[in-house]
Amino acid sequence: MKLVPFGDRVVLKQMVAEETTKSGIILATQNKEKPQQAEVIAVGPGGMVDGKEVKMEVKVGDQVIYAKYAGTEVKLGDEEFIVVKQSDILCSIQ
Repeated sequence: MKLVPFGDRVVLKQMVAEETTKSGIILATQNKEKPQQAEVIAVGPGGMVDGKEVKMEVKVGDQVIYAKYAGTEVKLGDEEFIVVKQSDILCSIQ
């Protein structure tokens, strides 16, 4: 099975949070926030969304930063994904 987004939706796979700092301090897992950095897994077709033409700016494989409380978390098998609107993506990482 795979996720196929509609309209201006984008499927993201969250990047793994760092377990240690650069200085070697181990971070407690329960106190860490999930990172807002993710990889684009699937992109919807864009088109007319709410009466406006939407051109998709991201593509599969892009690394992006998305809004903190954006999207819907989805579990498919053992993997977790986040489905967001393209407008919830703040920037890409080059």
